Order: sequence, then structure tokens, then C-alpha cells
Amino acid sequence: MRELSPSARLRIEELSARYPHKRSALIPSLQIAQREAGYVSEEAMVEIARLMDLSPNEVREVVSFYSLLHQQPSGRYVIRVCTNISCQLCDAEGILHHLRCRLGIAPGETTPDMKYTLLEVECLGSCGTSPVMQINNDYHDNLTPEKIDHILDGLQ
Repeated sequence: MRELSPSARLRIEELSARYPHKRSALIPSLQIAQREAGYVSEEAMVEIARLMDLSPNEVREVVSFYSLLHQQPSGRYVIRVCTNISCQLCDAEGILHHLRCRLGIAPGETTPDMKYTLLEVECLGSCGTSPVMQINNDYHDNLTPEKIDHILDGLQ
């Protein structure tokens, strides 16, 4: 069970007070919860809903919509691979296949050591430099299997 800590609850309350409508602070509040636990737990969603006078379903809808919000524990490095049309034309499937083989996991899975989570995403907004992946907050573009190996070796 991952409820909010007292300090996270206080930060969310302070953040909500800055806006005329508490709901305006929903995404930053969910980010606070995620930074604290590594994901947004069901308990945290219910608590945030209560703090913002929303239904738990309203909060759950937002969490499920945004790929940067996680509903389950994720790895230390979250790898997002774009498979939209521009990346697809530049062998995004080959890039995804290489990552699957290298990490031993499929999209949506996390390595047993909790080091990597692999996600397939619709668009990372870097069509001119495809294929592209994002590792946590860092973009990596013009990917090749060799470049991916070099990037991952640098994370060791």
C-alpha cells in the first residue's frame, strides 16, 4: 500500500491553494506522488481525489491517459520507444526488437532487477531525427542498435 507521505500531502495542498480550481494542480500533484513512490498507487489516486474534491475515477482517467505517469512500479530507467509513422519508416520495429533482446523484456515490462522498464509510445515529437527513444528525461535520436548498446552501457 502506497499512500502519500505527510510531506507529499502538504506539498499537494500548498500547490492546490495556488489555483482558483484545485483540479488545475492535478498533474503536478500526481508527479509529486510518483516521485515519492516511483509510481502513482491506487491509494495515492484516491487520496489526491479527496484532496482535490474529485472522484477517484477522474484522477484515474488522467493517470491512465499520460504515458509519463505510471500505475505500477517502474525501473530506474524508463525507456520509451516511439513507433509512430516517422520512426516506423526509419526502422523503429528493429530498434524495439533490439531493445527487447538486449533487455530480455517486452514493452510494458520491467526487468527483474527493476533497472529498466520498456515502453512503446505513440510519439515523442522528434520526427526529424527518427528513430528516437527517451530514457527518463533524455532523448536519444538517429538510433542504431550499436548506438543503443553504447547508450545502455553508459547507464551501467
